[in-house]
Amino acid sequence: MIPHGNSIKIFAGNSNPKLASDICTMTGVPLGDADINRFSDGEISVSINESVRGADVFVIQSTCEPVNDHLMEMLILFDALRRASAGRITAVIPYFGYGRQDRKAKARDPISAKLVADLITAAGADRVLTMDLHASQIQGFFNIPLDHMLGSSVLIPYFAKKFGIGNPDVVMVSPDLGSVARARKFTDKLDLPVAIVDKRRPKANVSEVMNIIGNVEGKTVILGDDMIDTAGTLCNAAKALVERGGAKEVFACATHGVLSGPAIQRLNDSVIQEVVLLDTIPLPESKQSEKIKVLSTAEVFAEAIKRIYAEASVSALFS
Repeated sequence: MIPHGNSIKIFAGNSNPKLASDICTMTGVPLGDADINRFSDGEISVSINESVRGADVFVIQSTCEPVNDHLMEMLILFDALRRASAGRITAVIPYFGYGRQDRKAKARDPISAKLVADLITAAGADRVLTMDLHASQIQGFFNIPLDHMLGSSVLIPYFAKKFGIGNPDVVMVSPDLGSVARARKFTDKLDLPVAIVDKRRPKANVSEVMNIIGNVEGKTVILGDDMIDTAGTLCNAAKALVERGGAKEVFACATHGVLSGPAIQRLNDSVIQEVVLLDTIPLPESKQSEKIKVLSTAEVFAEAIKRIYAEASVSALFS
């Protein structure tokens, strides 16, 4: 790490303590001393127990379930650090909640992703480090610098080791038209053909698979998406790939494992052999499954933090 005038400090909220601890281990920076508690009426209390004056401070917090509690923890941490004269505050948000509310789908809808971006800025963050936003244009919602990490940088080496490069029996599949660009990142690095599942979604959290674009007959397919929520899209796509497309076996991967509602049951009952997730959202015991494998993002986040502190390029990590 290249030192500069300010010291580096890392703090974390309660959303993902394991990831925060792993990042601190890999950066060689101890986790900052802060207490985050609740008053009896549910209000959040934050106390910073060490000096941060002039420091380059990184706050690690995923805005995952319970989303609003973790969001408020992060905002209050920013305010406390700003009032304690921190030199610069970087919001390290492995999973950015409210990311799916990025546009007006119908009249009188809010654009909640923009609101959250404004709140983060108003609370005192000077820059943001995040991974696989649901929509890339959310970067433009922030009026401060944002470094956008790619989960594919962790997932691709895993599948390269598992299946090799340019395996003629493997096809990368996008579960919908919106994920094609993400799938192409895999196909470019793994030298694989791409197929697309064309689906129609009649209402929120309900998906209906229509047809398959591309040849998957007799192939091992990798279904890739940015997140798995209720797993309806993923499981319906996997079923269609096997029953309609004739795929031999199905593997799935995603950066963020939201896994709400019936997700675990659906994955366990599906034709998917393995689901590979990243640890941007912690996986509680109630959401554990033999089919789920979790890969760590600590190394890439630690390297990005080092580069931001050293004023070095972050995008070079993904070139």
